[in-house]
Amino acid sequence: MRALVIGAARSGLAIANLLRQHAYEVVLTDLKKVTEKEQLQEVGIVVFDEGHPEELLNQSFDLIIKNPGIPHTSPFVQALRSQGYFIYNEIEIASRLVNYTIAAITGTNGKTTTTSLLEAMLKRKDERNLACGNIGLAFSEVVAKHGDVKLDVAMEIAAFQLLGCDRFKPKISVILNLAPDHLDVFGEVSSYYAAKCRIYQAQDENDFFLRNLDDENIVRLTQDVKTQVLSFSLHQKADIYLRNGWVYFKEEKLFEVALLKITGMHNVSNAMVAASMAYLMGVDVLDIRAVCAEFTGVEHRLEYVTTINGVRYYNDSKATTAESTEVALRAFDSNIILLAGGYDKKTGFDILRPHLHRLKALYTFGVTREQFKKLYSDSIIVDTMEEALNQAHAIAEAGDVVLLSPACASYDQFDNYEQRGKMFKAFVHALKAKE
Repeated sequence: MRALVIGAARSGLAIANLLRQHAYEVVLTDLKKVTEKEQLQEVGIVVFDEGHPEELLNQSFDLIIKNPGIPHTSPFVQALRSQGYFIYNEIEIASRLVNYTIAAITGTNGKTTTTSLLEAMLKRKDERNLACGNIGLAFSEVVAKHGDVKLDVAMEIAAFQLLGCDRFKPKISVILNLAPDHLDVFGEVSSYYAAKCRIYQAQDENDFFLRNLDDENIVRLTQDVKTQVLSFSLHQKADIYLRNGWVYFKEEKLFEVALLKITGMHNVSNAMVAASMAYLMGVDVLDIRAVCAEFTGVEHRLEYVTTINGVRYYNDSKATTAESTEVALRAFDSNIILLAGGYDKKTGFDILRPHLHRLKALYTFGVTREQFKKLYSDSIIVDTMEEALNQAHAIAEAGDVVLLSPACASYDQFDNYEQRGKMFKAFVHALKAKE
């Protein structure tokens, strides 16, 4: 058996090594220099770096796997697809090698919070249980380390990853919410939504899909589900619901909302999903409640950084869509100094208009800065996030909130949103050190 892996980022390296362990002939190619080339070659993986050789288009492969960060519109990928190949994601291939119990979480917003919360609950059942996927740890790494053992997995899975899945079969799946995103790659919102809906398409009558009744797009698009459907809602009659300050799974009390340390009704919904998945996977209700009471959130998602002279600073770098920034703005009543802008995903920012009255100022940077100027005429255009922060710090007064919530991807000035968030926090702490 012969496999071609396109892209040597973390998941590409992981699936290349995993397939080699399973006696595949593996060829790996990347447009950039592969720093691990020597180690890969030592285990028998053929590596082509600093370009995709045309000769690979004339060779035969049993599997082709692509890193999710490489767009499906790439000329090399398109050339392979034109030859009739299905371009897989590493999750699809690794999942065929094991029989883990997988809870798969997708959606436009809230994936990482929900996945992290579920992981903490699953670890109460067995410390080996873990989270992986789009959250950082490649699924192939998990399979290579643990093999085919009994394991419960919380999996964050993005639309780009789902495009490469055809038989991926989680035990439980959910689409948390749907809003336009990644239109720079998908083109049409319908294509993006269709990719999300792939999460449940291989499930059968023994599996579960959690349907969000509060999202009209999800209700409209998920009428073809062939598995067991459990509805959830903050506002309507559902299988999983909110009543008198408690979240219920049918007649079972899961947790009291007052226990949650993560704020906002969107996080009540995220916790509702995580708790329901954990309950279905056999986690004790008392353990679910204990985790709800302990969980303080994830890095880069409305993350409190520090207070300087009565001004609170928050890192919401994970807000790569306008919908995410809308959630952040709702968390504060007023006196927000917003730092926003970045790579243009072609989704627009009009959804923020009803919340602009909460702003004291808006500093905007990156490719989309002129769009923010049109949205909010008093916006102050700067070149970099650091410059935006320094100017915000100069005008901030006690009681204000300085909020980095870009509403954009980071790729114009940063490698990823994590780097952007870490740099923001470092800049903030440097400002505090000067006081």
